[in-house]
Amino acid sequence: MTDDLVSKEDVLKAYKVLRTVVNQTPMQHDAYLSQKYHANIFLKREDLQIVRSFKLRGAYYAISQLSEAETENGVSCASAGNHAQGVAYTCHRLGIQATIFMPTTTPAQKIDQVRYFGNGNVEIKLVGDTFDESNAAAHVYSVENNLTFIEPFNDRNVIAGQGTIAVEIHQDLVAEGETADMVFAAIGGGGLISGVSSYIKEAMPETKVIGVESLGAPSMKVSLEAGEVTTLTDIDKFCDGTAVATVGSLTFKHCQKNVDDIIIVPEGQVCGTIIDLYTKQAIVAEPSGALSVSALEQYKDEIKGKTVVCIVSGGNNDINRMAEIDERSLLYQGMKHYFIVNFPQRAGALREFVNDILGPDDDITKFEYTKKVNRSEGPVLIGVLLKNSYDIEGLLSRLEKFDPHYIAVNENSKLYAFLV
Repeated sequence: MTDDLVSKEDVLKAYKVLRTVVNQTPMQHDAYLSQKYHANIFLKREDLQIVRSFKLRGAYYAISQLSEAETENGVSCASAGNHAQGVAYTCHRLGIQATIFMPTTTPAQKIDQVRYFGNGNVEIKLVGDTFDESNAAAHVYSVENNLTFIEPFNDRNVIAGQGTIAVEIHQDLVAEGETADMVFAAIGGGGLISGVSSYIKEAMPETKVIGVESLGAPSMKVSLEAGEVTTLTDIDKFCDGTAVATVGSLTFKHCQKNVDDIIIVPEGQVCGTIIDLYTKQAIVAEPSGALSVSALEQYKDEIKGKTVVCIVSGGNNDINRMAEIDERSLLYQGMKHYFIVNFPQRAGALREFVNDILGPDDDITKFEYTKKVNRSEGPVLIGVLLKNSYDIEGLLSRLEKFDPHYIAVNENSKLYAFLV
């Protein structure tokens, strides 16, 4: 399309620089997923990279290509966490100072890791609630202080560095005597899939490249459908590593040319994948890192009998988020429900509810009630965990007889956020 697109040769040049710097992460055959989807599925484990994400590749290669004059005053970047860790590691290794901007909503685990990898070479500034706000502030600061800004995705060298993942995938497939029918990769700003697809479309032209975005931040899909880079007015920041409102102009061009399809995955489904990866395969994936595996469910008919590679792009998951992840998974599966129910203010009302309204396998997970004086009834916030999602029909039918005016809290996101 244009001369500024990254080529296979650009990626191979980056590979020669990075081969002694980054881990060549394993591409593991996954027996569980292969059996589940009747396919031959491999996981490219970038969660096992030095900084626990692929971002080190692009950051190191981009910084390594700068001149001494460009690094004299230091470099800067903006990141939701993983790019920041890649820049921090690189700057410590190369002896360069870095100023790193991160959103105030960045998980503490990622902030701590940036400090650790920077080891004295990094100053962190928490600005804005989203990546885009932090990114804007970082650009202004960089100009004012004459710092070289290291783009997180919209840069040829960054894209080429990320593309080295595809070189390793290709090498491992050849070693296994395999060819890949499809490669799934997450999309945030688009650097990963731009680099991977640039190499694959030349070196493995028979392989389809499938991008995956979260339902709350489908910026690349919206842009491709519009035919131009389009900024989202509102995003869900749960998949923080890919919660980008505006994709890059350069990555947009790469995706226009090289990406065969983009899948949108709900955040609740991603949560189920994170739990599945952890409990069945002992893989700790961050939300964005699990996107590629989550997409298999929507592609299950197309991948039967095929060889598929999913890039697990990162494993920087804050353990403190696991309760939220479990909750969102149960809500998505229709297993957990919250209601506001009016209870008669008389002895035995709760016993009646438990005996007559709840099913034999239903479990109360939350119950909040304060008895009011001079009232015949009072509201109760109650959480119910079902054994099977289809049990909800019977529960709602019995619940309506108990209180025809009950409120299903799950259906109102603001009410849920306030009460639960």
